[in-house]
Formats: sequence, structure tokens, C-alpha cells
Amino acid sequence: MMAGWTRITSTAALPDGRGIRIEAGLHRIAVFRFGDEVRAIGDVCSHAEASLSEGDVFDEEIECPRHGATFDLRTGKPQSLPATKPVPVYQTKIVDGELYLLLDAQEES
Repeated sequence: MMAGWTRITSTAALPDGRGIRIEAGLHRIAVFRFGDEVRAIGDVCSHAEASLSEGDVFDEEIECPRHGATFDLRTGKPQSLPATKPVPVYQTKIVDGELYLLLDAQEES
């Protein structure tokens, strides 16, 4: 495995179509599985610090459970108010049914 990649969990342990919160080092990450694809973004809403992993998923967007702001799961960019700042996005890799995230270049705010 390349430097910086961290094993998180088996993909079979991830619920399909909804998020879970994972803590890896100083990172709080919301992880979403859609069949064979996995998305990972910062778990903390940039507007009001709610846990995005607890929000509802619509297509490729997550809705913050606190004030309803939505974020693109691919880019982390806010799609609706009241959020105006993006959340971090983490690169994912699946190897032999195990999820790895690239953590070294990311910083949680």
C-alpha cells in the first residue's frame, strides 16, 4: 500500500446508502457506501458543526441534519444555504474488500 493510505474497515461493514462516522487520528470522517462505491468527506458541517454522517443522502448529496444545508459527496462543496464553505474530501481506495483512505494530505478544520 502506498504511503499515507490508512485501512479503515471492510466494505461489507459499511451500510449501503447511508453514512457512518469514522475517526482516524485527528480526522472525523463521514463515509458513505453506494454498492461498490465509497465516498468520504469531513463529518463536521462547515456551517454549524453537526455530524454529516447522520444526514439524509439524496443522489450524490448529503443533507446536514441540523439546518438542511447540502454538500456534494464528490467535491465537498456546499449545494445549498446556510453552508457556504466546503468540507474536506478524502480519496478512497478499495483493496480486497477493505476500505483505505488517504489521510496524510488532509487537515480537519
